[in-house]
Amino acid sequence: MTKYNLYGSEGCHLCEQALAICLTVLTVEQLTQVDIIEQESVDHETETLVELYGVHIPVLEKLEQNSSENTKLFWPFTQAQVTQLVNSNA
Repeated sequence: MTKYNLYGSEGCHLCEQALAICLTVLTVEQLTQVDIIEQESVDHETETLVELYGVHIPVLEKLEQNSSENTKLFWPFTQAQVTQLVNSNA
């Protein structure tokens, strides 16, 4: 099962909208919410999450198993775009 990260922060109304869109396409088991303030980094990134996404949240990231480059959707995105990301073989 492919996993996804949704980067955001607490109290971000856009992040809440993005979560609602994502959950129309993804299951709770597939989606991990990552607070860029609470969690400083993730294993596959060299910069801090605030440096990477601070002015871009929310960001949805598809965690590719056999790729060095994960696919990301930056806000604003639609349900159709999330569906396209889920169905892509990128």
